[in-house]
Amino acid sequence: MEELVTSLLKQIGEDPTREGLLKTPERVARSMQYLTRGYSQKLEEVVHGALFDAVSDDMVIVRDIEFFSLCEHHLLPFFGKCHVGYIPNKKVLGVSKVARIVDMYARRLQIQERLTNEIARSILSVLDCEGVGVVIEAQHLCMQMRGVEKQHSVMTTSAMLGSFRRELATRNEFTRLIR
Repeated sequence: MEELVTSLLKQIGEDPTREGLLKTPERVARSMQYLTRGYSQKLEEVVHGALFDAVSDDMVIVRDIEFFSLCEHHLLPFFGKCHVGYIPNKKVLGVSKVARIVDMYARRLQIQERLTNEIARSILSVLDCEGVGVVIEAQHLCMQMRGVEKQHSVMTTSAMLGSFRRELATRNEFTRLIR
């Protein structure tokens, strides 16, 4: 990866041997490994058995989970907040594991639509719950720094599975509670 970064620096007209850029290839390589560490994670390892008996079948919501990801089209960051809700069916997930699932998928080259669905489907599969809702609100630097350059644009995506899709009242309760 360091050789690729050195080549990239040359291609954009920079001198990779100048003082400020000497360690840039190494730093970029380490940074990319960190920013894409989700590829080396597996759902089972992230959840790590943190499933607990449910005391009720009422909706569980984790709001405002901050995340950072890289757009697969331009390798530029997009970031924002993810809201996850589910209705338990005998089991609940440790609250930190919800955030870790979000991070695992966010730390891959992504588009927001797929990210939203991957999170929802993973939680549904891990918990075998009645339903799952995921809403992501994010800002995309590929839209803010280049292209149309719209500084205050926010993209919102949602994935509603199970009872969140079938039952309007459940979906409405979730969307009301995350606001």
